[in-house]
Amino acid sequence: MTTPPAIRLPAVPDRSPSQTSVARRSIAAIASAAAVAVVAFVSGVLATSLAQGQNPAVFGQAFGYFSLAAVVLWALLCVANAAGALRAWFLAALAGLTSAVLAALLAASTNVLSRGIEVTGQVFSVLLGSLAGINLVFIVAAVLAEIFLAPRVERAVLHHRPRRQQRRVALVRIPASNLGEGELTHLERRAVDTAKADEQWDDYCAALVAEGWDTVEVDAAPDLPDSVFIEDTVVFFGDLAVLANPGADSRKPEVEAVERAVRAIPGISIARITAPGTLDGGDVLKVGGTVYVGASSRTNAEGIRQLRGILAVRGYTVVAVPMTKALHLKSGATALPDGTVIGHPDLLETTSLFPRFLAVPEPEGVAVVLLSDETLLMSASAPRTAELLSNLGYRVVTVDVSEFEKLEGCVTCLSVRVR
Repeated sequence: MTTPPAIRLPAVPDRSPSQTSVARRSIAAIASAAAVAVVAFVSGVLATSLAQGQNPAVFGQAFGYFSLAAVVLWALLCVANAAGALRAWFLAALAGLTSAVLAALLAASTNVLSRGIEVTGQVFSVLLGSLAGINLVFIVAAVLAEIFLAPRVERAVLHHRPRRQQRRVALVRIPASNLGEGELTHLERRAVDTAKADEQWDDYCAALVAEGWDTVEVDAAPDLPDSVFIEDTVVFFGDLAVLANPGADSRKPEVEAVERAVRAIPGISIARITAPGTLDGGDVLKVGGTVYVGASSRTNAEGIRQLRGILAVRGYTVVAVPMTKALHLKSGATALPDGTVIGHPDLLETTSLFPRFLAVPEPEGVAVVLLSDETLLMSASAPRTAELLSNLGYRVVTVDVSEFEKLEGCVTCLSVRVR
């Protein structure tokens, strides 16, 4: 068999995912608070100016007044958002209201004191009354922005990955000599032509290389029949690699060599699923900030719980999907670059969990590998699905993986893209 050239990368030390996320979460809190403060400031200044007939003098006074209020609002929301105020809309509403009221009162009090006016009970009543007057638009704008705008800004910061490298890397693993002895759950065992499988694997790797992906070959495991299905051992979330704990005992030894390869990739931190939790990477489908996880015979509730905890600090939402009709979630559904989930209804318990779902005509057509925003890699066994996706404006690259499909494999199983 002709294998693609292996790429060896210098080893780097392990880093905790919590350590790598603190800075980004701090930036997310600062940016989301700043967005709210800007919206409230502009709303307050414009409302006051318009109410006073666009008087330049009033505009200047309002500018200074709301500048102070906006700075205080920003500082308070930095703390609130960092503490998790954006996790639910009602928490965001409470944080926005409390912070805006305090900021408005401080600005109003500073304005009064700067004029040499003594704060008496009557003056304090006037200050409270300003909350329903000059400050009302500022407060309402702050609350609405904290509910609707701040979470978007936070997600944008948390999920942003700078284009630090043009190089695109995919981990692959050469088929084992005993490939035909791989685990089967939903299919009857059929004879596997290992020579043909070797050729198909070569062609699969060649397709990745032709589309601009560097293939990094993980050390071979001649005695581990399922090791070619490398997707099940690790899942990447930007610069975080989550090492899986496969649900089949025969597959657990596959993870060791994959971990060595992952540690050799610069800038990657590592987390892992541990017993009694089990998780196969084939059950994990990433769609933007949402991570769908198949609750299958290979991924249990504890594994999903652990993954949810690992990803929560990075702003991802984990949605569990019941899976009994196929081996993995991605045996029944994957997603297009625009976020549309594609799948075969006969292989899924439900499609209602996906905001946008497109049924494909062939079971082999459910799996696509995103090579770019315009290009998809899929099985040659699904020509009607390939035509369907081509008609949607995608460039479709097909490869024959029929020998791996006999073992409940598909195009997504044979590689792990570092992305």
